[in-house]
Amino acid sequence: MDVPLLPNDWPFPDLKEASAFDVDPRTGFMASQPPLRRLPAPWDVWESALDDAVDSKLQLGDVIDITEDEKTCSECWRARVRNISVIPTVELKTPALLRRAHLVLTFVQHFYIQSLPPDVEPIVIPRSVALPLLRVSKSLDIPPVLTFSDTVLYNWYIDPAKDKDGLPNPENVRTHTMFTNTIDEEEFYLCSSRIELRGVEALELMRMTMDEMFVGDHISIRRISAYLKGMVTVINDCRALLLDVKKHCRPDVYYNNVRPWFRGQDSDNRNRQWIFEGVEEDPTLRPPTEISGPSAGQSSMVHAFDIFLGVDHSSVQFQPSFMSRMQIYMPRNHRLFLDHLKANSRSLRSFVLTSKDEELTKVYNQAVMALKEFRDSHMVITTLYVIGPARRAAKAREGIEGVPAYNNPSVVGTFTDGPLKGTGGTELVQFLKDTRTRTIEAFVSES
Repeated sequence: MDVPLLPNDWPFPDLKEASAFDVDPRTGFMASQPPLRRLPAPWDVWESALDDAVDSKLQLGDVIDITEDEKTCSECWRARVRNISVIPTVELKTPALLRRAHLVLTFVQHFYIQSLPPDVEPIVIPRSVALPLLRVSKSLDIPPVLTFSDTVLYNWYIDPAKDKDGLPNPENVRTHTMFTNTIDEEEFYLCSSRIELRGVEALELMRMTMDEMFVGDHISIRRISAYLKGMVTVINDCRALLLDVKKHCRPDVYYNNVRPWFRGQDSDNRNRQWIFEGVEEDPTLRPPTEISGPSAGQSSMVHAFDIFLGVDHSSVQFQPSFMSRMQIYMPRNHRLFLDHLKANSRSLRSFVLTSKDEELTKVYNQAVMALKEFRDSHMVITTLYVIGPARRAAKAREGIEGVPAYNNPSVVGTFTDGPLKGTGGTELVQFLKDTRTRTIEAFVSES
């Protein structure tokens, strides 16, 4: 159902009135209620296939030490998936059912693809998965691939031992569906969940700031300055939560055992094409053009920070409009929320520039600096969890004569002869540097 944008004279909706955007005043962009944990019949056959993959501990198909028994186990599972009947999706009518269906089908799809031998080309997704996934994705208006919303926004439950009021918070949220069921994988998802939940306060600060901008008098400027100080605190807390991933997620375990399952077509190390079997059978469907893997660039919260503070990523030369492209992978109503935020006729940055108020300029720059430092920490984490392991993998590869990189367990899916790619398909290091540069460019001169 189409959700109309709010009038442009209402720049930022009261979160109590933002339910049409699926933005909750208590949980922000996270689901407002604990997501559905299992599909009912007849779609539970997809859940069973996913359970079977997890319980069988399916192995990545391109690890060098995979055994013949493990190869056989993977192929037997894939054969069972191919033999599943194409189940109609017309009765998947509620958002909760559709979101769970997308999550389960994409997890099954990634298990199927990433457990294939590395010499299989092209990659054919069986119609038993391809057709229902394409139909569900069309209903949700998101690509038929694993997304940030699948792994984070709609993939949690509340730890009963820590439940006080039925609401998720950074201390009580847990992850439900995973590839490896390891603490490392769960912690990777929870790191983002905690940032999303801590950011809820920032959304309210944005709303109050933009309300005051319409008044624009001296008192409003003082109030905006106070709100921006609060924004600095929230962003700094998010940065601390990001760095906390180091407590329970081991870099080499994440890099070798978890991250490869996320690979989309864009980050396939052999550039193999994904073919959705049976797409020609349904005239309402089209082969997808966007099938990158999940990425932190798909976080609506991070995009909201950028839009609010006036960080412009549209002119990044290395990867034009990558951040805009990542919005395609967000839930549709979250995209509408961001579009509405961008449609505000007067940005905070322009308000700061025209106000020429010394204190306001100072605290605005402090908020931009906090966001820049958040991105600095993102680079630290990327170095620890991706770049460092990739370099170690390259050295290991040099010691294995005749073994190609894609068949080395230490370099699964990441380190190739070209630039290091992120799970969203970008050239990772350059993209992160460009993103940080664009953040710095938002600073306003205090002279």
